[in-house]
Amino acid sequence: MSTLAPDQRNYYYLLEGGRAGVHKPILAALHAVHNQPQLTDGETGLGLAPIHQIEMAEVDTFAAQVQYGANTIRSLTNSLVEQGWSGADIWDASVGRYSDRFLQAVAKGFTPAASDTGAAQLEPSDPAALLQAYLEDISTDYSGAQLPQNLAKLDPALLAFAERLPPNYSRLDFQRQALVEAVRLWRQLNTAEAAYEILGVPAIDQVPDEAALDNALVAFVQSAVRYYAGYPNQREALIRLVQLWREMDTREEAIAWLLTNDPFAHETSLEIVDPALIAFVQKIPDLYSGQGDWRFALTEGYRRWFGLDSRTTAIQRLGIDPDDLAQNTENQAALIAAARTLDRALLDFAASIPTAYTQTEQQREALIRLVQIWRRLEGRIPTIQSLFEDVRRLERAAPSAPEAMPAPVSA
Repeated sequence: MSTLAPDQRNYYYLLEGGRAGVHKPILAALHAVHNQPQLTDGETGLGLAPIHQIEMAEVDTFAAQVQYGANTIRSLTNSLVEQGWSGADIWDASVGRYSDRFLQAVAKGFTPAASDTGAAQLEPSDPAALLQAYLEDISTDYSGAQLPQNLAKLDPALLAFAERLPPNYSRLDFQRQALVEAVRLWRQLNTAEAAYEILGVPAIDQVPDEAALDNALVAFVQSAVRYYAGYPNQREALIRLVQLWREMDTREEAIAWLLTNDPFAHETSLEIVDPALIAFVQKIPDLYSGQGDWRFALTEGYRRWFGLDSRTTAIQRLGIDPDDLAQNTENQAALIAAARTLDRALLDFAASIPTAYTQTEQQREALIRLVQIWRRLEGRIPTIQSLFEDVRRLERAAPSAPEAMPAPVSA
């Protein structure tokens, strides 16, 4: 029985990686380092074995090994997220690939929960060999794309692109398909029909109500911008969105386009909003009442101001031990005390901003994000527009600008 050519194997990796929202080269790397078990179609596998309800016959062809391989990497990723791993723990955004720490977790092998019927047993492998095989497949994919070595600007570009979609959505078929695919990958679903269901859109014979679907898709992309946390499935969802919206052939082509087009090119002289930002934070101590979304806004502003990798890290820096919170979920008094400690630290941070602000891009973007969450705006662009309006109000109200500053929206 003849074996598959490398490009034929790559087709399966692309197909299943795209379906499951995992980085395709990890599948090629698993095959390279395991090269077992021997399969009935003459091929070798990705190191996957049957477990729980899965029978050997279900993972005994190359196509099945790749399918279950993608499912298993997805399940492993989800289990790490449940353990508290952040997006930065799993994905190294600066180089556009899974982190070394994540690859080490893959190399240790993985046993899915008994309730996880889509994932198989992943056998352990050599960590160094897995990393080398993974990097080699990435190099092959990127060789023709001419991507830069540093991919740190990819996430901001993805979010800027997504922000612009709602007003530019013309309800064309390819645009709708792009958004449905983004929902499917973001929510880790396997079919478009599952995406319709999770969006609450009625469908007859797998054909959705287009008006309801369009409304749900616009709402989804607005919320995706707000809640993006850098997890691989979220990033892959937005990359696929760009790829299909721009009608490009490959993931790498979409990335190259994003990185060669300034996502904020339409914005000029953002320094103009600095007075509005400072006036805004000066109002916070008088307005703050410990409301949940305001606490989240300040915490996220703090995290971005100091370039921290997760909200958990930010809370630790602010003087709260997340483990103590987890252990005291039923202790109302302890939770209230922790909230008060956090609030004091956040208000101290807010009070320090006017004198600490040096007009760096990182500081400015942190404050823009703070305003966005506080005012419950659906993206960066509406937030900047609201800040420009604040600037105009400040100018009209001079010299008594602080009194004229519009209060943030309350609940």
